[in-house]
Amino acid sequence: MKRKAFLTSAAMSAGALTIRGNARADGDVDVALLTATDTIHGSLTTAAAGATPLVLIIAGSGPTDRNGNSGLGIRPNTYALLAEALRQRGIASVRYDKRGVAASSGALTSESALRFDDYVDDAAAWLRLLRKDPRFSALIVAGHSEGSLIGMIAADRAPADAFVSLEGAGRPAPVLLREQLKPRLTPALYARCDEIIARLEQGHLVPNVPQELAVLLRPSVQPYLIAWFKYDPAAEIARLRIPITIVQGTADVQVGVEDAQALKRAAPSAKLVIVPGMNHVLKHAPDVSSQAAILRGYQDTSLPVEPQAVAALSSAFSAG
Repeated sequence: MKRKAFLTSAAMSAGALTIRGNARADGDVDVALLTATDTIHGSLTTAAAGATPLVLIIAGSGPTDRNGNSGLGIRPNTYALLAEALRQRGIASVRYDKRGVAASSGALTSESALRFDDYVDDAAAWLRLLRKDPRFSALIVAGHSEGSLIGMIAADRAPADAFVSLEGAGRPAPVLLREQLKPRLTPALYARCDEIIARLEQGHLVPNVPQELAVLLRPSVQPYLIAWFKYDPAAEIARLRIPITIVQGTADVQVGVEDAQALKRAAPSAKLVIVPGMNHVLKHAPDVSSQAAILRGYQDTSLPVEPQAVAALSSAFSAG
């Protein structure tokens, strides 16, 4: 049975941060971050006895759990595989269920109450807490997909020694959404979609959304989108004064190499690692021209995380 390490966050009070419990050196232990609403639950993978670097793994968009799996049917197990790959390199990690997801479901009061900044606050609280743990010699923030933007903002607000963007966007969310949606929608439906996105960019709620767009733009998720849309990843990464590594695969059908290049332009000292054949969930696609080959990694847990991505993350401290 896994032992538990309970971590208490200043997110719920002005009191001092505390850590109670010891982690095993040979596997995961349960960790918990108390917030003003409820507890964020996660897993700590320890690497060895003595002080080691630690990576805080921040999940991407949607109902994604600590292992990188989603209730929407995406189950690559990416974050669990990444944690094990890092452990084999002597690096510890913490990954956690996002608020509202899996064991952290109680931390979300309602969908309409969720804001993008809640995720940033959660990540920053983990960093402040982990900084006080003497088992960890340094902290790396590794944000995947939407977690890249969350991670770079959190790393600017809380203590971190390095930042790694894994398949992170380099352009504002409205730009990417329009780019992704235009070829999938009829001209008339895209025109309405574009109008709704423009209203959200201006900070206005849109009560009447076509049913075809409800999955993405329903009124209950619009407050989250408004908060998300105000951030430009290029501007946020430019604020960081720590070593930065940008990792991008050429087989990513969600975020492109141009996004990684945009981040690199904004942070010229960053290390840019382009991984041939890697898809959005950090798995290798043997045939980048085959949609089936690219998407296989979204479901096949037997496929490992791309070793080049692991190597880039492991060497993040020397990226600056």
